[in-house]
Amino acid sequence: MVKFIHIKTKIEMKVAIVGVSGAVGQEFLRVLDERNFPLDELVLFGSARSTGKEYTFKGKKLIVKELLHNDDFKGIDIALVSAGASISKDFADTITRFGTIMIDNSSAFRMENDIPLVVPEVNAIDAKNMPRRIIANPNCTTIQLVVALKPIEDLSHIRRVHIATYQSASGAGASGMDELEAQTVQVANGEEPTVAKFAYQLVQNLIPHIDVFTDNDYTKEEMKMFHETRKIMHSDIMVSATAVRVPVLRAHSEAIWVETENEIPLDKAKAAFQNADGVIVIDNPAEKKYPMPLHLAGRDEVFVGRIRKDITNPNGLAFWTVSDQIKKGAALNAVQIAEYLVKEGVVK
Repeated sequence: MVKFIHIKTKIEMKVAIVGVSGAVGQEFLRVLDERNFPLDELVLFGSARSTGKEYTFKGKKLIVKELLHNDDFKGIDIALVSAGASISKDFADTITRFGTIMIDNSSAFRMENDIPLVVPEVNAIDAKNMPRRIIANPNCTTIQLVVALKPIEDLSHIRRVHIATYQSASGAGASGMDELEAQTVQVANGEEPTVAKFAYQLVQNLIPHIDVFTDNDYTKEEMKMFHETRKIMHSDIMVSATAVRVPVLRAHSEAIWVETENEIPLDKAKAAFQNADGVIVIDNPAEKKYPMPLHLAGRDEVFVGRIRKDITNPNGLAFWTVSDQIKKGAALNAVQIAEYLVKEGVVK
């Protein structure tokens, strides 16, 4: 069982953030600081538009360098990358050719057979097998899902999962959050809301459409959950998802139904959640206590509540999860991967 603690041992290390000006890039800065990650030098990279910007890390001002095809990654141990799939594909060789480990937050490499897809609470050991020096960070909804599924899978193999996601504006990046905030003000003032980032007005609305539709009428977002969950859990688990964008600024929610091979008593399921790494249980219906995004933005963990038997299936369980999309769903998971590599001596 993988336990995550803040690393205190001093190790000579040079780390880079690629895409530092974006929402996840900014979260990388905060998480590295919060967890006292053992680095000696931090190098920031961005687009031409971001070049020259200044950010403060541990009291020191750092200037963003332009990401170019040159030797800038020589000597860098780990690169935390969140600049979009096209940039990741274009710069992967440049980033890794001197031995840098690239932990990539985009969708570029997630389903490549020779690139591990890692959620440390679930399959940390996979991070050691990285022939291309690249480790993929899963989709935010998948991270949240598999952290919650792992303790149930440890009790009995999960055959299938049905899931409805309630995904915050932060899943569309800083511009998505900006649009929701702007629409909130516009509607309050009786103005026509500006719609650019999302397919429709998000404020006062739900949009059952995230990413593009595929031939089977599931969206790419929904199919990511199918494919990524199976790869991370090394499982034949079947996953059917409906992904919905909701007018919440930050932190995703998921309603989950699982069917296991063997019946799991409710008390054992609850105990498994309570003992699981990265999970906090908030589950007291009598006192109206359950996870909600309003209260949990900025937190590290996956919060689980509304735990109950599925009344349609003796081998079924139903529960509800909430987790911060930018943090555990992106930046924190990547930093936890880096922590694991340091702890295991993969990076020295």
